[in-house]
Amino acid sequence: MQRLKALEAVRSSFRRSCSFSNLRRGFSALPNYAQTEDLSDQVIVKGRPKSRAAILNRPSVLNALTTSMVARLSRLYESWEENFDIGFVLMKGSGRAFCSGADVVALYNLSNEGNIEDCRKFFETLYKFVYLQGTYLKPHVALLDGIMMGGGAGISLPGMFKVVTDRTVFSHPEVRMGFHPDAGASFYLSRLPGYLGEYLALTGDKLNGVEMIVCGLATHYSLNARLSGIEERLGKMITDDPSVIESSLAAYGDLVYPDRRSVLSKLDAIDRCFGLDTVEEILEALEKEAANSYDEWYTSTLKLLKEASPLSLKVTLRSIREGRFQSLDQCLAREYSISLNGILKQASPDFYEGVRARLVDKDFAPKWNPPTLDEVSQDMVDCYFSQPGELPELELPTALREPFI
Repeated sequence: MQRLKALEAVRSSFRRSCSFSNLRRGFSALPNYAQTEDLSDQVIVKGRPKSRAAILNRPSVLNALTTSMVARLSRLYESWEENFDIGFVLMKGSGRAFCSGADVVALYNLSNEGNIEDCRKFFETLYKFVYLQGTYLKPHVALLDGIMMGGGAGISLPGMFKVVTDRTVFSHPEVRMGFHPDAGASFYLSRLPGYLGEYLALTGDKLNGVEMIVCGLATHYSLNARLSGIEERLGKMITDDPSVIESSLAAYGDLVYPDRRSVLSKLDAIDRCFGLDTVEEILEALEKEAANSYDEWYTSTLKLLKEASPLSLKVTLRSIREGRFQSLDQCLAREYSISLNGILKQASPDFYEGVRARLVDKDFAPKWNPPTLDEVSQDMVDCYFSQPGELPELELPTALREPFI
């Protein structure tokens, strides 16, 4: 709390001048697709004596994120951080999902209509909130119950406490939509044990709550049936002390062990194959293992890789590898360039084709361009890591908000 008071004067001056302030503009300036829903309904706020809860509330689309939704989260979190009467913040989702990530169908429609600036604004707003979450001064509790994909992980995993349940399903399926794991994914996936991050990013395979605990993506595990008790207990707490919050979460926790069939039992094989330098070498290693083994895991992993966009696989592998040696802000800046270059079709229209095949027409038969790894040139990959045309760079307040993670 003393740290908050010491920074209050600097923060007040900073918010008048920095780029976070444009998240507070009038709602009429937000993209058109966001105006069809009541903004206060997209993110519901519950006030408690010493805390606040933000509830993602678009259950019909698995709480998929829009620009207006993330902008509201940013405004709320900034105001709560400055309010000395609020000790900690909680986030949860409505319905059967925590958050399925970006509303990619909305982005697909926007870009097809030529609204590139609205797409850019979405990524800018999302990545700035991820950075805010990763530098937040107050304890944060994310109740990750249900489906959590893509950007849904980005808005929650940088926080202090991550509670998973027996209903949690985590994945990064972006490569199967011609995109890449973003919103900070290249930061936290690259820091998982061994080369598990490369495996998850390139295959889009799922983890359950127990597996997230074991590999370090989550901090606490609880049965879904106990969540109401956790929320009730947290709601009554009068504290800003992380150790007190941690003790309360631990009181409802369960000891967990991964199933013998868990992908975590394959870490040695994952390291042997996914620790190689190129996607081609990874595929070759998996094929050799599959030929010399009766383990169906190798075959199923090969199938997942071959369903993905070849260009996205190469872009994603490079992004994760670079993320190992970069800070959160550097990862977000790189991901911002990759995302915008994908939207701009600088090297390929794979994002549009992937969304069309999986979410629009739902024929699940994308025609990737290029169609094979051999046809993906180094120039194509390099293009995604370059400055996207004349669009502005992502500006993050690194001088005043240094990441804790």
